[in-house]
Amino acid sequence: MNKLFFSIMLFVFLPGCLSQPSLFPAVGPLEETKLDGSGDDKILIIEVSGLLSSAKPSGFFDRLVDRPSLTTRIKEELTKAEEDEDLKAIVLRINSPGGTVTASDIVYHEIRRFKKKRDIPIVASIMDLGTSGGYYVAVAADKIVAHPSTVTGSVGVIMVSLNGEGLLEKIGVEANTIASGPKKSMGSPFRTMTDEERAIFQNIIDGMYDQFVTVVDDGRPNLDKGEIRRLADGRIYSALQAEQVGLIDEVGYLEDAIELAKKEAEIEKATVVTYHRAGGYKPNIYSSFASDSVYLKGLPSFDPPSLMTLLNGGTPQFMFLWMP
Repeated sequence: MNKLFFSIMLFVFLPGCLSQPSLFPAVGPLEETKLDGSGDDKILIIEVSGLLSSAKPSGFFDRLVDRPSLTTRIKEELTKAEEDEDLKAIVLRINSPGGTVTASDIVYHEIRRFKKKRDIPIVASIMDLGTSGGYYVAVAADKIVAHPSTVTGSVGVIMVSLNGEGLLEKIGVEANTIASGPKKSMGSPFRTMTDEERAIFQNIIDGMYDQFVTVVDDGRPNLDKGEIRRLADGRIYSALQAEQVGLIDEVGYLEDAIELAKKEAEIEKATVVTYHRAGGYKPNIYSSFASDSVYLKGLPSFDPPSLMTLLNGGTPQFMFLWMP
């Protein structure tokens, strides 16, 4: 282990060493792994977990291993699924507080695009969290099942920005910005936002909110837009509350979502599979099996992008995110 640790340090900190042959396995193509069940027909579980972002993972070990972003991985999995005629249904295993507006919409778009090419049932199974962007993705499915302890909802948009003006004044630092117009630096973390700038941002957020409501309206035909807007004030719902107001179809476990997928596909039995890259431990339907993960003996697995990744640089971010 000491030799391995020393080698890692060399690869990270010595100039030019990243061009040398890596100790880490290359990220290979997706492989199919059986999780449960039997029969020629298949049900694919796709994991949508963590913060939804189009950014590539940027942790310590990610400097050594080239891993795809969440949106890239899901696109790759859906493309592979398109080619499998034995695939009869998909279960989206969702555990996400949401993420950026764009990443959430990309995942939603790719799921809907898949549906146009392969008209097979898609069931969303929400685990701990399926809030904001996580729920945005869920409504791309034909049916939504939420775990009894799920927190979901939080339909809405939030913009995150930082204001360090007061801190800079305390430490005697002044930020000088030279811009081509008075609105060019709006959202700057070095000064307070004006009322006019806030109104501009609010107008953009209102448009994104309308987009969210439209997506929910398309995915939940049992609700009209007026009812959706009443529910979509940013609040969260328990699984039971979400079922009562029509945001989900039923409360149940992942096995129930799989059974619902079989029922929707009109099949009695199926082999439950997932896609992964070599090296992962995939014994059952509850295992962590994000396909962009790389597992190394004696080392921790890699985590999904953190919120600090999204806030890097202090740039304002438009998010479908539950962030109390």
